Amino acid sequence: MQQYYPWWLDNLADDVTLEAPAMQGTARGAEAVRAIVIKAKALYEFQDFHFTGDYGDKGFLEEYDAAVDGLPLHVVVTVARNDAGQAQHLTVNHRPRNSLLHFSRQMRKEFAGTPIAEHFLADES
Repeated sequence: MQQYYPWWLDNLADDVTLEAPAMQGTARGAEAVRAIVIKAKALYEFQDFHFTGDYGDKGFLEEYDAAVDGLPLHVVVTVARNDAGQAQHLTVNHRPRNSLLHFSRQMRKEFAGTPIAEHFLADES
């Protein structure tokens, strides 16, 4: 089985944005968005894709199952393309909530010491 690689990861608009329930605020810019996506993919133990494909004139959708530290995730990614065909806005939805919260804390640890870390949850005190 061939490993899926998202076409849009190498075709991000310079001013692309990324939003997700696992994040605080919006990540902006191709460098930050690419770093977040690559780190998230590295944390996933697997990705079992159910669907990848276009929707509407400028949309693209991914739906897959994954896991982080043994916790299951169901993920839906929406990609909005600009007129040039570049990924302009990404929304990544994870569920269930307990797995989403764990994922967010892991992402913060991965980005510790960088401005990107502020987009994710700190460990519980």
